Amino acid sequence: QLQLVESGGGLVQPGGSLTLSCAAAEFELDGRIIAWFRQAPGEAREGVSCISISGTYTNYARSVKGRFTMSREDDKKTVYLQMNNLKPEDTAVYYCAATSRGSWRYCNYDGMETWGTGTLVTVSS
Repeated sequence: QLQLVESGGGLVQPGGSLTLSCAAAEFELDGRIIAWFRQAPGEAREGVSCISISGTYTNYARSVKGRFTMSREDDKKTVYLQMNNLKPEDTAVYYCAATSRGSWRYCNYDGMETWGTGTLVTVSS
């Protein structure tokens, strides 16, 4: 069964940093577009970032651009989300997701095929 497992969440003060990891189990990440999403309490799940199959291209939600950086290491079957200058509004459960559909237009909620179970990030003083 295809699985993605997120880790690295926790409690951090405003202005702090965290790095989330997303590891693939039972399948390879290469050939797949990977994305991070987040869901705050009472809110809809929203896209945070996407990374292309080659890792050359990334895109970010306007709310995190300049603060978050997504990267991938396919040989380690792991994707990362480096989060800097965290704000209380970044508090959410963060999910990674993958799709084998190669087009960038599938970098959205409906385009994803495999999801992780999430890791909680809390930004609070």
